[in-house]
Amino acid sequence: MKKCVFAGTFDPVTIGHKDIVEKCLHMFDQVVVAILINPNKGSMFALADRIALLQKVFGGYKNVKIVSFDGLLVDLLKKEQTMFYVRGIRNSTDYEYETVMNYTNTERLKGLTTIFLPTSQEHLHVSSSLVRELIKFGAAVDTYLPEEIKSDIKKLIKKGSK
Repeated sequence: MKKCVFAGTFDPVTIGHKDIVEKCLHMFDQVVVAILINPNKGSMFALADRIALLQKVFGGYKNVKIVSFDGLLVDLLKKEQTMFYVRGIRNSTDYEYETVMNYTNTERLKGLTTIFLPTSQEHLHVSSSLVRELIKFGAAVDTYLPEEIKSDIKKLIKKGSK
């Protein structure tokens, strides 16, 4: 079975993330969507809420597995027994950052293959950072979210996720 890991903070999951996972499903038998827990990065949404949102978005996909992980990416890849790591790329800035991370990861895990997938053109401007910024100012974010979680995000914003 060919399996890949697609990791991020997913704070929150966006239509861009869903786009990348759907592209992965054309190439792999299973996609592990992993929330990497970064203690140095403050999040808007609690880990449990991000897991629930991802489960709702990908619940209809029998070959998508949702996990969270608080170690190094290479340790997650070993745990999941795959050498394929997928990164979504929107622009040259993403590419430069991800290339550096690729070299760092391949030093630690020989045989690792990082796959850079460009997001669809209509999602080039979409990021979790953009969504969080808009939420902070009370702006609408529906166009950046998967349909499955739009009402959930509104509820979480009202109650305050953390």
